Amino acid sequence: MSPTSCLRLCLLLPLLACVACSRPSLPFSRLAGLVTSRHLDEISGLAASHRHDDVLWAINDGGNRPRLYAISRRGRLLARFDTQGIRNIDWEDLASFTLRGRHYLLVADTGDNAGRRRDMLLHVFEEPAHLKNGALRPAWSIRARWPDGPRDCEAVAVDAAAGQILLISKKRVPPELFSLPLADPRGAVVEARRIGRLSGIPQVSEALRRKDPTSARLFAQVTAADLSPDGSTLAVLTYGSVLFYRREGQEGWPGAVARPPEAHDVPLILQAEALGWSAGGAGLYATGESHPAPLFYLVPQG
Repeated sequence: MSPTSCLRLCLLLPLLACVACSRPSLPFSRLAGLVTSRHLDEISGLAASHRHDDVLWAINDGGNRPRLYAISRRGRLLARFDTQGIRNIDWEDLASFTLRGRHYLLVADTGDNAGRRRDMLLHVFEEPAHLKNGALRPAWSIRARWPDGPRDCEAVAVDAAAGQILLISKKRVPPELFSLPLADPRGAVVEARRIGRLSGIPQVSEALRRKDPTSARLFAQVTAADLSPDGSTLAVLTYGSVLFYRREGQEGWPGAVARPPEAHDVPLILQAEALGWSAGGAGLYATGESHPAPLFYLVPQG
């Protein structure tokens, strides 16, 4: 651990101790662990393993090595896997899913802060059978484009039962919901299809907007998403809120996200950008782009 990391840890530990030893300020969140590995200092995506019990997968933001990391539910690094044949242009989210009896991870290379990318990439990997340092090559990759020009996207989820990938724009107001086919396009470039817009995104107060306009602009931006294992609930993370959109019966996602969600304040996470349901679907894990990074467990109330 570098001197800078040690200093950050010293500053963060009293705060985490307060969270762990006192009644949580939010009834649906509790501290689960702390990610201290020097390899994980900009976590931008989180997903529960469908193959290994009590294991989470994580990725770093753009500019870092194109690696997948396995960590425990307490945040301890278990293994790392270099990916072959691809780059980390701007990795922003991670999803796990099961398809035809096989367990997969989807890495979303969809970030575009400057709004200049001509296309985006989504890479699908089969989960490794053993948690030992190694290398992985994508089972397939999807090159896609937006229908009407570039946009930043940090929130991606997989609806394997419907054979689709869900993507949520970050900065548009209200956020837009798009879909892409999950299947291997075999080299073709596919176009994302807009299917809805998210309602009920909490906004900052007018007082905070006047006091800190920069933070106010970021508050409602969407930074992560994940679909519950039973396919009923889409969890969405912004810098300020955790939201749960539930669909009724056989309802599609356009109708579900058009209704106001169950909303909670984000726990004590600096730059909250990673969210993933637990393997059983009872709750979610969330963390952010800090080092060390607190790992929170969230339980929806609905």
